[in-house]
Amino acid sequence: MKLTEFKVENFRSVTDSGWVRADKLTSLVGRNESGKSNLLLALQSLNPPGGRKDMSPIKDFPRHRRLEECTSTTPVISTRWDLTEDEISELTDILGFAQSIKKVEVGRWYGTTLWVNLIGSAFPSITEKEAKANIRKLDPVVLAEIGRASEGEAPAARSAWDAFKAASCVVTLAKSWATNTTKHASALRAELGRAGVILSDGADEALAELEERAATITSYDDAHKKARSAVAEWLPLFVYVSDFPELSGHQDIDQYIQNRGQNTPLTAAEENFEKLAKVADFKVQMLHNLRQNQDHETRSQLLNRASALVTGEIRRLWKDRSLTVRFNLDGPHLDTLVSDPNETYPVEVNLDERSRGFRWFFSFHITFAADTDGGNADGAILLLDEPGLYLHARSQEDLLRHFRHDLPNQIIYTTHSPFMVPPDDISVVRTVNISPKTGTTVTNDPTGDSRTLFPLQTALGYRISQTLFVGNAMLLVEGITDFWILSSINNHLRSLGRIALEPEIVITPAGGAGKISYMVALLSSQQLNVIILLDDEKAGHEARKELVTTRMIHERAVILVSEALPHQREADMEDLLDATVYDALVRETYKQELRGKKLTLNPQVPRIVKQYEGAFADVGFTFNKTRPAREFMTKMGSSPEKIIPEATLQIFEKLFSSVNLQYKRAKPSSL
Repeated sequence: MKLTEFKVENFRSVTDSGWVRADKLTSLVGRNESGKSNLLLALQSLNPPGGRKDMSPIKDFPRHRRLEECTSTTPVISTRWDLTEDEISELTDILGFAQSIKKVEVGRWYGTTLWVNLIGSAFPSITEKEAKANIRKLDPVVLAEIGRASEGEAPAARSAWDAFKAASCVVTLAKSWATNTTKHASALRAELGRAGVILSDGADEALAELEERAATITSYDDAHKKARSAVAEWLPLFVYVSDFPELSGHQDIDQYIQNRGQNTPLTAAEENFEKLAKVADFKVQMLHNLRQNQDHETRSQLLNRASALVTGEIRRLWKDRSLTVRFNLDGPHLDTLVSDPNETYPVEVNLDERSRGFRWFFSFHITFAADTDGGNADGAILLLDEPGLYLHARSQEDLLRHFRHDLPNQIIYTTHSPFMVPPDDISVVRTVNISPKTGTTVTNDPTGDSRTLFPLQTALGYRISQTLFVGNAMLLVEGITDFWILSSINNHLRSLGRIALEPEIVITPAGGAGKISYMVALLSSQQLNVIILLDDEKAGHEARKELVTTRMIHERAVILVSEALPHQREADMEDLLDATVYDALVRETYKQELRGKKLTLNPQVPRIVKQYEGAFADVGFTFNKTRPAREFMTKMGSSPEKIIPEATLQIFEKLFSSVNLQYKRAKPSSL
C-alpha cells in the first residue's frame, strides 16, 4: 500500500486540514505553532506501534468546542491509498465477481475502530434480462438430457428444472434471487443425479456459472468484511520521531544481559543498543561469552569488523568530516569512540561527548537502519518532527539526500529549515497555515504569509545562487559593469569564432574589490578554479596583496586589466574600450543633464572613468558608470559592429588569452 492523501479532523488545532497529498517524501512547512506536529500525531494514531488506543477528548478534541460534540465516532484521520498489484489480485480473489479494487480509504474515529472503504467496490447484481437469457440457453439442452432419463425418474427431474427456471427468471432483489437460485440449483442437482442425467460440459459450466453468481451475491457481505480486514492488516505502521533516539556511548553489557534474562523492560537506550548491534553485525551475548572465556583475540577481531562496518556507513552519509568509529570493550562496558583521522592528533571521543548534531545523525541512522531492515519500521511510514534540527546546513542537505536515496520508506516530516527543502523538487512541500477561524489547514501548493513561506523562498534563493557555480572555473570581477562589458564582448567574439573565454569559465561580479576575498573563500569551498580580474588601481592592488599574502589564491590567478594595455599604468575595465566610443555612450546616456553644458576631461588623470567623474563634478553633476555600461551592453546585443572597433576586439582577445592560460594551468589534467 502507498499513502497518496490524508486528512486530519477534530484534533487539537485542526478542525479540517483538507486533503493533503503524500509522496515518497512529503515536507510540511509552516511557522511555529501552526499545527505541524498535530498533523503527524493524528496520522500516527491510525496505526501506531503498540496498537491503536482511544483518543482523549479532553486532551485531543479542539478546546474551543464543547466536549459533548465529541463521540466515539467523531472522525480524526482519513487516508487514501494505492494498492500494489499483489494486493489488487488478493482482493479480487476475496470479493469474486471480477471486482478489481485499486484504491482504498482507511480512517479512524475517536474510538479505536478502524473504517475501510474499498473505492469502486459494488454489490454484485444481476438483471432479470441476464437471468432469462441464461435460462433460454440452458433450457433446450437440459430438457434434452432429461428426456433421455427413464420414465420413472424424468418427471421429478423435469419438475426440479421448472422450479429452478421459475426461481432464476424472477429478479426483484439480488439477494432474494441468489438465495432462491442457490436453493433450487441444489435441488435440481440432486434430482438430476437420481435420474442419472449427466449434463454436457457446456451445460454444466453454464449452470455452475449461475450458481457461482448466486454464491458471490449471498456471500458478498462476508467477503467484503474479509476484504476490509485484509486491507486493515496491510496498513503499515506509522513511526513518529520528535527527538533523536537515545543511544549511549558507554553501555554496560552485563547489566543488559541481566535485564534480558530476567525479562526486565529495556530502557530506550538498551533497545537502541540492540539496534546498534544489528547494524554493526555483532551479538551482545557472544561479546559477553568471549569476555567470560578470556578470548580477547576473537573479541577484538569481532569488534574490529563492527567498527569497520559502522565507519563505512557513517562516512558514506556524514559528509561534514571523515570520521572513524571504534568499539572498545573495557571490562563489561562497550564504548563507542569517534575520532577524526585527518586531525593532527586524532583523539578518540566517546559518542556521548560528541556534538549534539553528530549524535542525532548517528543515533537516527543506526536505529532506522536497523528498524527499516526487517525491524519494526520495515515498510513503515516515518513521521519525523523537525529532523536534523541540530545539524549544520550542509549536514541537513546530506540528511535530506539520505531520506531521498537510502530509506525505502515513505517519509512525512516537518521543518523550518530551507536546507531541508529539496530545491530541485519543490513539489514535495505542503504549507501549513493557522488562523483563529479555521484552525490548522494545509495547502498542496505553496501559500501563506512571509513567515510560512520563508523556508521555501530561501531554498529557492539558495538554488538560484547555486546556478552561479555551473562552470568548472570562475572569473571573478569587481562589479556589475565589468560583468556587462566582458559578457557582451565575450559573446560577440565567440560568435565570430575568435578568441573568447573557455566555455567552462563563468563570469561572476563580486560587488567591489573589498568583497573579492570573501567571494574567493566561498567559491574555493565549491572546489572551483577561481581566476580574479582586478582594476589596476589602489583598491585592486590592495585586494591582490591580501589574497596572495594570505595564500587564498596563487599570484598567477590574479590578473589586472592593464595587462591588455601594457603602456598604461592604471586602468579600469572601461579603459579597454575605445575612448571615442565611450565618450559617445556617456553623452547619449546623459544628454538631458548635459544639455547646454561643456565637459572638459583632464588627460593627466590615467583612468577614463575618473576623468568623467571630475568633468561631471565641474558642471555640478555626479557621474555613474552604470549608465554607459548598460547602453554599451544594449548596443552590443543589436549592432556590435557599430560600437566596437577591431582594435578593441584585439585588446579583449589579449585579455581573454591571459585568463584562458591561467585556467589551463590550474585545470586538473585528465587521466
